[in-house]
Amino acid sequence: MALVDLLGVSKHYEAQKILENINFHIDEGERIVIVGKNGSGKSTLMKIVHGSLDTDGGERINRQGIEIKMLSQVPKFDPSHNVREAIEAGLGELKSAKVRFDEISALLAEEFDNASLLDEQSHLTNFLDHHNAWNLDDKIERVMHHFMLKEYETKNVELLSGGEQRRVALASLLLQKPDILLLDEPTNHLDVYMVEFLEELILKEKFTLLFISHDRYFIDQIATKTIEVEDCTLREFNGGYSNYLEQKQELLRTMAQQHDNLLKLLKSENEWLRRGVKARLKRNEGRKQRVLQLREDAKNNPSRIRKMKLELEREAKHFNRGEGVNRQKMLFEIEHLGLTLGDKLLIKDFSTRILQKDVIAVVGPNGSGKSTLLKALLGRLKPTNGIIKIGELTIGYFDQHREMLDDNLNLIETFCPHGGDRVDAQGQDYHVYGYLKNFLFPREFLDKKVGVLSGGEKNRVALALLFTKKVDCLILDEPTNDLDIPTINILEEKLQNFPGAVILVSHDRYFVDKIAKKLFIFKGDGSIEESYKPYSEYLEDEKELSEMDAMEAEFAKSATTTAVVQNEKPKVFKLTFNEQRALEKLPAEIETLEAKIDELNASLADPKKYEKIGISVLAEELEKTKALYEEKVDELLTIEEKAEEIEALKKEA
Repeated sequence: MALVDLLGVSKHYEAQKILENINFHIDEGERIVIVGKNGSGKSTLMKIVHGSLDTDGGERINRQGIEIKMLSQVPKFDPSHNVREAIEAGLGELKSAKVRFDEISALLAEEFDNASLLDEQSHLTNFLDHHNAWNLDDKIERVMHHFMLKEYETKNVELLSGGEQRRVALASLLLQKPDILLLDEPTNHLDVYMVEFLEELILKEKFTLLFISHDRYFIDQIATKTIEVEDCTLREFNGGYSNYLEQKQELLRTMAQQHDNLLKLLKSENEWLRRGVKARLKRNEGRKQRVLQLREDAKNNPSRIRKMKLELEREAKHFNRGEGVNRQKMLFEIEHLGLTLGDKLLIKDFSTRILQKDVIAVVGPNGSGKSTLLKALLGRLKPTNGIIKIGELTIGYFDQHREMLDDNLNLIETFCPHGGDRVDAQGQDYHVYGYLKNFLFPREFLDKKVGVLSGGEKNRVALALLFTKKVDCLILDEPTNDLDIPTINILEEKLQNFPGAVILVSHDRYFVDKIAKKLFIFKGDGSIEESYKPYSEYLEDEKELSEMDAMEAEFAKSATTTAVVQNEKPKVFKLTFNEQRALEKLPAEIETLEAKIDELNASLADPKKYEKIGISVLAEELEKTKALYEEKVDELLTIEEKAEEIEALKKEA
């Protein structure tokens, strides 16, 4: 039985349908991401699962006694609590259970056959195991450290910024480990190192999770299933974001083929009508209605196919980096820049040039000085040391406060301040509705005041407005926050076609990989490193280097504390019987799995096969086969490593 089942659920807001007769369930251990454009019903679905929003039809069934908790967009705390107290506020039951377990363990040392105490101890053991709450104090310290909350430990929680409060609330929920955890945009206000910690914790602790996110690498790392909300219905895909794209591509191909078949059938049926057969009989009347329906379907299908194809084409541009561009014009020349705010050194002795076609991502931990650099480039902050020479250029700036927007103006007034209904965007003349349609705004939004829009909608307006400005350089501070994935795809397309320089701050690894050609990496100690690697590759290299440093330190420590006996011959080990057998069998097993992966990929590309077997079935089998393949390869490499070490020991002996 599922933990939560939604059966035939519908939800309307006044006349607007959000969800219509949908079925949905969550099984224990699943990690499900909800995707779809803003306003499609993602948050509505999550609130219905949570039980905080009533439905207009259908049934919600949840397993008795399960605990479902949701991360609020605006967390509420006891105003008297400091940060540590706010984090620990939800852990009372877990702490009491551990105290009681210790009490019972002491009692059982004297009454080891007390059935009542043994039964209670067993119950508490299962409870603490389920919540992994044996070492809560250590876990609290670890989470506070990784979420950069330790320095605020004794500070009143209500004095923190909105982003910091969200981290406090997230930390508390992760430590509580409810039966189902609901997270709406959990990576907002987290830097990449915090996101990596969150990924590791969710996977290690085996959370059952329902989440909404625009962070496509996070989705790929975490999700076991993707649910797309579109046109009031749900569509299910196995795996994370890359699997979702692959399966949607197959769906597109199937739809295109079905449309071709539909056109052939329509042609045949139209010929029948033209021959003048009189549709007097009920059978013929029905056939006539079918022709009319086919015509309607044929009109609708191309638009659906084009829409899906456009999304996939935007994704296909991933990592397509333009080379050989003209970078002659200098926009900024930075010489020995130093910046200090209060007692904190943010930038020390940084020199670089920013040229006409540079696309630079400014990355690094929260609080390291990234936004400070942007303000210095904008002339809003004076350097403590060094100089910034600014060439002849105009700058377009986007920040989280959306300072370019006036809440009292509607969209037409915002985009056409001097009257009319035309807008110029990057040299092209558009009707304002035609332009805003590219940013997913329907016609009825034109008369809406900016002040009544949601945060995500305001971000879309601000970005759309930014691309109507004639500027040489775009400076963007966290542009993807509060945006859905379809809007981020549009932003990426606009930035890739922008003819000037782009300087952006972002923690979205996928977005940075796709857009940036150069990185300014803030190290957290005032130094800035420049790199031309993709950001995800840089992070992988950084992680590997860190692990190597730790290994070297451990080796050095071991070398100084272990006495070496000069005359003692090294022991010669050998592989176990099972390892020897595995070493002989694994290469053939791996080869078989490789062949199976090739066969499944071929089936997914063959309409005859995937229509017969099913895309979902094939995709799921492919994922399982890939996982088994990776497992076998890891096992073989481990045994081969051991065998090499044994051979080396034999030679030394």
